[in-house]
Amino acid sequence: MAVDVISLGVQWDRLISIGDEIINSLVRTSFSTNVRESYDLSCVVFDRHGRAIAQGSYSVPSFTGTAAATLASMLKRFPADTLKPGDVVMTNDPWLGTGHLFDINVMQPVFRKGAIVGYSMSITHLPDIGGAGFSATAREVYEEGLRLPICMLAEEGRLNESILEIIRTNVRVPEQTLGDLLANRSCTNVGARMINEFMDEYGLESLDELADAIIDHSDRSLREQIAKLPDGIYRNSIQIEGSGAPLTLACSVKIEGDSVHVDFEGTDPAIHSAINVPFCYTRAMSCYAIKCLTTPHIPNNEGSVAPVSVSAPVGCLLNAVSPSPTGGRHIVGHFVVPLVFGALADVLPERVQADSGMLNLVNVSGTTTDGRPVSSIFFASGGFGALQGQDGAHTTPSPSNMTGTPIEVWENLTGMFIESKALLADSGGAGQFRGGLGQRIAFINESKGDIVISCLAGRTEFAPRGFAGGRPGGLRTVQFNGREVHPKGRYVMAPGDRLTTFEAGGGGFGDPALRDRALLRRDIDQGLVTPEAAARDYGLPIGS
Repeated sequence: MAVDVISLGVQWDRLISIGDEIINSLVRTSFSTNVRESYDLSCVVFDRHGRAIAQGSYSVPSFTGTAAATLASMLKRFPADTLKPGDVVMTNDPWLGTGHLFDINVMQPVFRKGAIVGYSMSITHLPDIGGAGFSATAREVYEEGLRLPICMLAEEGRLNESILEIIRTNVRVPEQTLGDLLANRSCTNVGARMINEFMDEYGLESLDELADAIIDHSDRSLREQIAKLPDGIYRNSIQIEGSGAPLTLACSVKIEGDSVHVDFEGTDPAIHSAINVPFCYTRAMSCYAIKCLTTPHIPNNEGSVAPVSVSAPVGCLLNAVSPSPTGGRHIVGHFVVPLVFGALADVLPERVQADSGMLNLVNVSGTTTDGRPVSSIFFASGGFGALQGQDGAHTTPSPSNMTGTPIEVWENLTGMFIESKALLADSGGAGQFRGGLGQRIAFINESKGDIVISCLAGRTEFAPRGFAGGRPGGLRTVQFNGREVHPKGRYVMAPGDRLTTFEAGGGGFGDPALRDRALLRRDIDQGLVTPEAAARDYGLPIGS
């Protein structure tokens, strides 16, 4: 029997709330700031066929976009008819998971009356996985840490102590790493319990009909929006910073009827630096870009990606193969979204977003003043790109959505002192709608020993572009003791050393001459735009 519209809405929302509760359980039991403070995570609910039907509201787009393929690989290794209650499967394989070793994927089958009715999965960025640590400097994936094939974390409720010991022996912060791993296991167990409670409440013995309705509704909605666009092939190419010479990313977006195909032919080959992107990540970010432009208000599930297909030449930057290093794959992979936006800028001029300043990840490892080992990430964000009718938000990540680590937590954890954190005036691209501002952050090593710093950032040579006449945002720079250094480098901070990052601003949207003068004067009053920049970029006479 088909699910009626009202029941569909209510039950769909309940599944999303289960995803939210899985996340709450994960965050409350995790040990690292990556999860507890920065929400570098996703939690997804699947039906028994392995189709995603709901995610937690606060989930990372790339993780959500790779989860279904990861589950399929897990079920290929451990078929559903071999799984038992209490089994928990995991992997951090970059090509089967999210694109790099630092994310753990944990899945638990949901049993009801002896049969599998669904799956609960959580994904988080671990505080450490050994090797050289989280950075963009590795030459091969083997340097980056411990690569776990698809394996059993627990069998019928009993933890695999051999696997735990292998992990414990190979990581810098075993308490945090194993704590986060077990938090993933616990939250998937919460998901399994809540799915059963949900089915009890609604008298369901199967999720099939509800899953069919959710997926069908999402699929039809996306296809309806795609069908409104003119058929054709739309192209874009951009240059981005590499480890030495600039790199080229290229794409063509083919709209045909109610489907979209994104192809990355023309993209440069993978390089011997850890910024290569496995195809799973490229596909996830491509689907995310199309969904943002078409059906952003529909919750993510299998149906919201079904009309989108993706391809990329094997061995290119966006389809790197083993043993290519991929630790900093986000540095390149995040550009998939503005690359696709740029291809469709003439088709959907009122929906595309000007380029964002993007994230700068600063990973630290070392020893705190009281002798504790530390390995953690500080998420620093540039400005959000402006949109038609809306200024870009300041220091807001895009296209990913991790949150910033609170300064007080970071200082207590790492022995680093945040001397200052302030908005950068004039860093937002000028436009009828101004780009969001970047920020200046100054770190000082106040511990008693050396701290290893790895920077994982771009936007230092190619500024975030404006759209529809908007100007580019400000560039990012990284300074070590006042000297500009490579934004993908690895540095040793002795006690008293200073790292300063100047985060990129978002691009502007629309002709700056059309900006509302009252808004521009407000920007000047608030210190977001200097009088000199207002005169130069907007034509507003100084003192007027």
